[in-house]
Amino acid sequence: MALRDIKPTRSELIGLKRRIKLSERGYKILKMKRDGLILEFFKVLEEAKTTRSQLNTNYAKAVEMMAVANTVEGSLGVKAAAFSVQQVPMITLKSKNIMGVVVPQITSTSVKKRMIDRGYGVLGTNSTIDDTATSFEDLVESIVKSAEIETTMKRLLEEIEKTKRRVNALEFKVIPEQKAARDFIKMRLDEMEREELFRLKKIKARSMAKANG
Repeated sequence: MALRDIKPTRSELIGLKRRIKLSERGYKILKMKRDGLILEFFKVLEEAKTTRSQLNTNYAKAVEMMAVANTVEGSLGVKAAAFSVQQVPMITLKSKNIMGVVVPQITSTSVKKRMIDRGYGVLGTNSTIDDTATSFEDLVESIVKSAEIETTMKRLLEEIEKTKRRVNALEFKVIPEQKAARDFIKMRLDEMEREELFRLKKIKARSMAKANG
C-alpha cells in the first residue's frame, strides 16, 4: 500500500481503522489455528513413528518368512499357494476433518484370513506357508495404517505452512502497512486542520484590519 495513493480523508481513516481491527482479529484466529495444527501434527508424528517402526518390523519378518518358505516349499510351491488365494483385500477410503483439514480415513477388510479361507489345500502345504501368509497379512495391514497416518501428517504439515505464511503476511506486511497508512492519514488531517486554522486566522486578521482601517 503506497502512502502516496492514500486519500487523507476521515472516511478513509474510519475504513482503515475497521480493516485494522478485522486484520488483527483474523491474525489471532489464524495464530490459534496454526498452534492447534502444530499440536495435532506432533500427536500424529508420534503415531507415525510407531506405525513406521511396525511396518519395518513386519516387512523384515515377511521377507524372512518368504525366504524360509522358498527354501522349504520351493518357489513353485509358494507361487501355487499365492495364486490359489481367491479373496483379495478390500480398501475403503473415507475422509475426516482435523481442524478444518480433510485427511484420509483408510479401512481394510479381508486382509486377515483363516487358514481354511486362504484357498490352498491345508494337507498339501507346510505350516511355513501359513506363517508366511500371516506375516504378509500383517505387512499389508501395516501398510494401510501407515499410509493413512503419513498422508494425514503430510496434509497437516501443508496446512501448517500455508497458515504460517498467512499469519506472517498479516503480522509483518498487512497490519504494519495498514497502521502506517492510518498514521499517515492522521498526520495529514492534523496538518490540514492546522493549515485551515491558520488560513481562518489570516482571514480574520484581514477582516479586523479592514474594519479598523
